Amino acid sequence: MNTQGVGCLFLRLFSYMAESNFIDYVRICCRSGKGGRGSAHMHHAKYNYNGGPDGGDGGRGGHIILRGNRNYWTLLHLRYERHVFAGHGGNGSECRSHGKDGEDRYIDVPCGTVVYNAETGEYICDVTDDGQEVVLLKGGRGGLGNWNFRTATNQAPRYAQPGEPMQEMTVILELKLLADVGLVGFPNAGKSTLVSSLSSAKPKIANYPFTTLEPSLGIVPYRDGQSFVMADIPGIIEGASEGKGLGLRFLRHIERNSLLLFMVPGDADDIAKEYQILLDELTKFNPELLDKQRILAITKVDMLDDELVQMLEETLPTDIPHVFISSVTETGIATLKDMLWAAMNSESNKIAMVINKENIVHRNKDVKKLDADFADWEDEDYEYEDDDEEIEDLDDFEYED
Repeated sequence: MNTQGVGCLFLRLFSYMAESNFIDYVRICCRSGKGGRGSAHMHHAKYNYNGGPDGGDGGRGGHIILRGNRNYWTLLHLRYERHVFAGHGGNGSECRSHGKDGEDRYIDVPCGTVVYNAETGEYICDVTDDGQEVVLLKGGRGGLGNWNFRTATNQAPRYAQPGEPMQEMTVILELKLLADVGLVGFPNAGKSTLVSSLSSAKPKIANYPFTTLEPSLGIVPYRDGQSFVMADIPGIIEGASEGKGLGLRFLRHIERNSLLLFMVPGDADDIAKEYQILLDELTKFNPELLDKQRILAITKVDMLDDELVQMLEETLPTDIPHVFISSVTETGIATLKDMLWAAMNSESNKIAMVINKENIVHRNKDVKKLDADFADWEDEDYEYEDDDEEIEDLDDFEYED
């Protein structure tokens, strides 16, 4: 393929990505609510004009809370919600009336979302379960009213606490799809065809490289009403760890998979060499991926005869189980499903999943790379008004005896 053709191909790829509904990176500005100030009101009533302090406490500010939601599978609903602000706490008032608590803001995210600080790249938290709630920013506590400061020697305090200030942070939400099986292979290795034949998913299939531009999930049915989830990511090429191709951008989606299915076409020049290239790229991206169970599938065997299949079997790696399949003729598909199911439900895999879930380590992000990823985002200058009044109201008026 000539240089001009390659350039046109990548222009088409990136223009499609810009219009795609699959969003796995968003940056939003979050701000919790500030606490309401306490009241320094002095009680005055008919026949009791020196009633003493009765100022109430201020209400707490609203929290910013992340909540896992299994009904979402992308971050598209947050793509244009650049600012998430919680409500401020209300001020305390007379008769020891407590101020109203600020309204909490919930951010629903897909399961598998990881949160980073956009300014430092530091890992903050992750949401992996449906209904899981993580307080991202706490609202400020409300100030105490003068009722709390009365003592035997100071029976009429004329001061109260202000509320705690709000917290503000710009965060980056990164989605890592949760699936049982992740497909790894070069472009045109037959990954999308396999997903479409095993499940009801309809990924785009064509006879040219980089047909798959975004990850897709398929639910694969198995015996006795059981099933498992398979994730198809764009093909990776040699040098992906250095930024070549598109696969490196989506490799994080297989970090949470319990099993990796390597797919190499049967008409490849050297199947063992291509498998080793894929393995090296995964090692450079995240060495912990080598701890996952792996299965090698040789695809497009409908183009090969039995004699050639036997010859190829002698050249395959011996440290990984393999199977010959054809998604078109469904050759070896049942065997592949049995191998995947047995590997996922093996005791060693269950123990490894528990250990990895407890000891998972998230690496901090490079700030320069984060800025490059969001270079095309148009930041909006958002100004908000402070609803606190500088002038004290009549509750804080100094009464003379």
